[in-house]
Amino acid sequence: MHPAPNIATLIHGAAALGVALSEHDALRLLQLLEELERWNRRFNLTAIRHGPEMVTHHLLDSLAVHRHLHGATVADVGTGAGFPGLPLALVNPERRFTLIDSNGKKIRFVSHALRTLGLVNVEALQARVESLRPDQPFDTVVARAFAPLPEMLERIAPLCGPQTRVLAMKGKWPAAEIEGLPGGWGMESHPLTVPGLDEERCLIILSPTALQA
Repeated sequence: MHPAPNIATLIHGAAALGVALSEHDALRLLQLLEELERWNRRFNLTAIRHGPEMVTHHLLDSLAVHRHLHGATVADVGTGAGFPGLPLALVNPERRFTLIDSNGKKIRFVSHALRTLGLVNVEALQARVESLRPDQPFDTVVARAFAPLPEMLERIAPLCGPQTRVLAMKGKWPAAEIEGLPGGWGMESHPLTVPGLDEERCLIILSPTALQA
């Protein structure tokens, strides 16, 4: 990781996504990637392993949904090595994030990253999402490359309440998944343009239909 060129790419890219990133926080995010590179040499945490590509695919791709977050509590399901949850938590210190994955080595990295970055608004949980029974539903549930939409809604049901907003980050338009959505959910969609990333991205936002009334 070479922070000098990447810091300008990150700050300008974040600004294009509506995130005013200070130089201090940009350096913290690049420190996250340095730690990820270091852990990747011992554990296979992510397929994206090179500096500039990690900035676009991990950091900016995560920040692309920042403006769509809702409420005070956010769950990142299937967080993997902490994306999009860690970058979103860093730029939203007033929100509480719960990062969930069943993979022990990935959650160990997330816990290490929390200590390294000094993030106090994040809890890392090693668990299967469908087994959780939180005291209160989350305001926002974020899922990136987690599961097809109908399966995702079934698995995250214990995390959701009537006011929950579900942000499903997808690549190409998931027409077949959308056709299979169960009743009781309203849907909106947004194209996601990630600076420096020449790949299709879209965001499917799902809300209980009581919200649509």
